[in-house]
Amino acid sequence: MTMLTAQKPSSDAAPVARRAGPPLLRVENLSREFGGVLAIGDLSFTVAAGDIHSIIGPNGAGKTTLFNLVTGVYKPSGGRVLFDGADVSGQAPYKLAARGMSRSFQNLQIFFNMTALENVMVGRHLHLDTRLLPALFRFPSLVRKDSEARDRAAQLMADVGLSRYLGADADSMPYGALKRLEIARALASEPKMLLLDEPAAGLNATESREIDAVIKTVAASGVTIILVEHDMKMVMGISDHITALNHGRKLAEGTPAEVAANPDVIAAYLGAAP
Repeated sequence: MTMLTAQKPSSDAAPVARRAGPPLLRVENLSREFGGVLAIGDLSFTVAAGDIHSIIGPNGAGKTTLFNLVTGVYKPSGGRVLFDGADVSGQAPYKLAARGMSRSFQNLQIFFNMTALENVMVGRHLHLDTRLLPALFRFPSLVRKDSEARDRAAQLMADVGLSRYLGADADSMPYGALKRLEIARALASEPKMLLLDEPAAGLNATESREIDAVIKTVAASGVTIILVEHDMKMVMGISDHITALNHGRKLAEGTPAEVAANPDVIAAYLGAAP
């Protein structure tokens, strides 16, 4: 963790006009065990529509496990997950994607045998005609949908600052650009909520600032963001609300200033005084 200080917006940054709405995600008494080991224990919190909501905690705190429970990769041992008012506990990821939930992963999940544009187009699959007959005969409606998907993918790449890579193969792109490509692909499904698992991991300072700007732009468009990130300068600078975990349980929550000043959070990261 780089620091536990709430960051003030830079003076040259344009203010982001957003207003948090009612809860879009509600986690209630969520638990998950692996072979008798409790990874997430009786965890409850809400994420307001329109927020940038960060999940922080030391290594092993349960952050990625929580992401996997919310997105249907794991089924909970107890408790439930409600998304947009519906109980979606343990639903398959593709069903959650259809409901408006999308995510990126801590490790790159790029199709390196495709172009950058094709990678983003993959994220449009929920909005494409996948029936066999239209595909075999290339119905005009299918051709039109494919063209619209290509145009939308190009626009999303531009939105995340990747216009220069429109014609590039994914395996020729630098690591920082691939991180943004994953975000563009996740946005291609037109989600209500986007979960980002350490989007700045492995990036240099310039690349981290680029990711920071992308997250702010996405949030300003109305997409709710849940962020897991170890870069505390980024977390404290862009978050509306923070939930801190330790050993799979909620340690603290509140605004960046409240969480940064919480003695339990400081002790979890830096160690309690002897």
